[in-house]
Amino acid sequence: MVHGNKISFRRWEAALLFGMGFALLTGTWLTGQQKALAGQMVRLHVVAASDSEEDQAVKLRVRDAVLEEVGPWLEGAADRQEALELLSQNLPALAQIGAEVVGEGVEVTASIEEDAWFPTKEYEDFALPAGRYAALRITLGEGAGHNWWCVVFPPLCLGSVSETVAERAGSFSEGQVRLVTGESEGYVVKFKAIELLDEWSEWISGERK
Repeated sequence: MVHGNKISFRRWEAALLFGMGFALLTGTWLTGQQKALAGQMVRLHVVAASDSEEDQAVKLRVRDAVLEEVGPWLEGAADRQEALELLSQNLPALAQIGAEVVGEGVEVTASIEEDAWFPTKEYEDFALPAGRYAALRITLGEGAGHNWWCVVFPPLCLGSVSETVAERAGSFSEGQVRLVTGESEGYVVKFKAIELLDEWSEWISGERK
């Protein structure tokens, strides 16, 4: 009986180790996919002044104004680096656009964050995995409210209803388009796995508290 328990325990232990190994390999692969995506895009991050209903509404109006303005600027950008350079050159103008929406008395800042962390995010027709991305950040007032984020380059959040993600995604590979649009079943679950793995890794390394 004891011998049987030992065999059973070893099988359970082997199954656990196999599962951990598979999860690690899958997580490593997904992390690589996220980094490849991040290397081609610039996120947009608009941070509200507070969580009041008014400030949250203002945040969305600023989002719309910024997206409308930068769309034409970035149409000719060949890649992420060129997009970042164009945005960097126009940060004062972007802050001014936000300030005109917000009105007097509220400071608006615009900055480029080269290594900003974003959680998994689902949109209407695509999703993006958690990870670190370059981002255009617009901060309203003290930036104490909930934020809004999407993608400013390529224009995934600017396309018309008739356009597909593939048409908006520009240089994305066919596999990357399938990954973010969910043509591969369980894609959001996979992205959540990246998020957990990333949070765990950064907690272990002490980079994140």
